[in-house]
Amino acid sequence: MSTSNTEIMNIKRIVKIRTITPTDALWNQVANYAKNCSWGAGKSLSEKMKSLFFSDWERVIVCLEDDKICGYCTVSKDDCIEDVSYSPYIGYIFVDESYRGNRLSQKMIEFAIGYLKSIGFDRVHIVSDHENLYEKYGFSVVDRNLAPWGEIEKIYLKKL
Repeated sequence: MSTSNTEIMNIKRIVKIRTITPTDALWNQVANYAKNCSWGAGKSLSEKMKSLFFSDWERVIVCLEDDKICGYCTVSKDDCIEDVSYSPYIGYIFVDESYRGNRLSQKMIEFAIGYLKSIGFDRVHIVSDHENLYEKYGFSVVDRNLAPWGEIEKIYLKKL
């Protein structure tokens, strides 16, 4: 899979998924979208984007229908769980409510995996409290740990 743009066709819509960095024209637009989306963690992502938190190979991945943002996720060295040696992560997975049910989170995860494989990674992790979601994408729980907000989260692994 290419690390640039990928088109996904389904019955309803054609969307593009791509990586962005701070030099991309979409960077501020995605940061503002994340800040104002319905998911509270979007504000955290927006702050990280505005503070230029992402470096090296880390990326924000955005899903677009024409110029409209449908969703986003990230690939990064770290996630919210501190003092663990796991890396890299797919994080901040969000799909706009009007686009849910079209497997966009799955497509963004597949795109992120393709990107990580293309730069030499052989595994990826996701932190989540969701039940029976990431298992259907080939992830398995390898650890459980306390998140900064005081709840135990699962750390998932998928070998690439």
